[in-house]
Amino acid sequence: MSAATTRSRTPDRLCAEAVDLAREAAEEAAYPGVVGEHVSAVSEGDRVVTHFFECKEPGYRGWRWAVTVARASRAKFVTLSETVLLPGTDALLAPEWVPWSERLRPGDMGPGDLLPTEADDLRLEPGFTGEDVPPPNSALSEEMAERVAVSGELADLVEAEDVEVTPGPPAALPLRGSIVSVAEELGMRRARVLSRYGLHVAADRWEESFGAKTPMAQAAPASCVSCGFLVPLAGSLKQAFGVCANEFGPADGHVVSLSYGCGGHSEAAVMPKPPVPSRPVIDEFQVDPMPLRPDADSGSVSVNAGSGSEDLGHS
Repeated sequence: MSAATTRSRTPDRLCAEAVDLAREAAEEAAYPGVVGEHVSAVSEGDRVVTHFFECKEPGYRGWRWAVTVARASRAKFVTLSETVLLPGTDALLAPEWVPWSERLRPGDMGPGDLLPTEADDLRLEPGFTGEDVPPPNSALSEEMAERVAVSGELADLVEAEDVEVTPGPPAALPLRGSIVSVAEELGMRRARVLSRYGLHVAADRWEESFGAKTPMAQAAPASCVSCGFLVPLAGSLKQAFGVCANEFGPADGHVVSLSYGCGGHSEAAVMPKPPVPSRPVIDEFQVDPMPLRPDADSGSVSVNAGSGSEDLGHS
């Protein structure tokens, strides 16, 4: 039979009666006035009892002072074992700890703060810095190695056959230098650059903040694609985004979607002109037949022209 089954769950009488000793220990750990009423006494084992007291300290709602007392075998004196503040079933607890990388939100960084990125960050991918590539004129570069090998073969040939060699034009510059210049022009000469995943994540975030579905864009007179305050971006982002340069606009200095819009549109105050009807055209070069015949009843002459008629009276 194990020792756990032999322990008595009934609190020891002397330990259970040591309420005053437990209260003094709790008040010494805290200070008088914050230790409340005695709640319960729980047996922790043979001659070991824990007394629970209410905690009246502000900010610790539902917490309890737990004081454990014990008594040696055949001893009549109860001694103090431990004093600790423990949460109860309805205690006010702090939220579960979250790593800073998951807790950080946009706008949390302040002056002097550093935000390191992980080595396997999906938003980034390796760039081309050229640091691990030897210079084009270095003896370790592939171009120089090839030129040295060719020069060595040519020198052996000249020495063996006693041939006079006319110096020719200088060799072309290595192509590796052009790769570096192209990489620098494209903005690739960095340790890491934005990956396709990072580009899509940023585009979704910008579209959600300053996109066509925002209330401001829904009420705008026109979209940013026709606004004079829009500063286009470079690269593939220029097809969908730009930077607002209107100091009075709600998105000044922010990346906005081309379908976004606001009341600060550069052409918002230009009212369209009302349509002007065209002047009637009178054809003066065509003759309309107008037959004249006397009207027997009224003695007037009837003039028929097309679908209408007019009576000319006599004086």
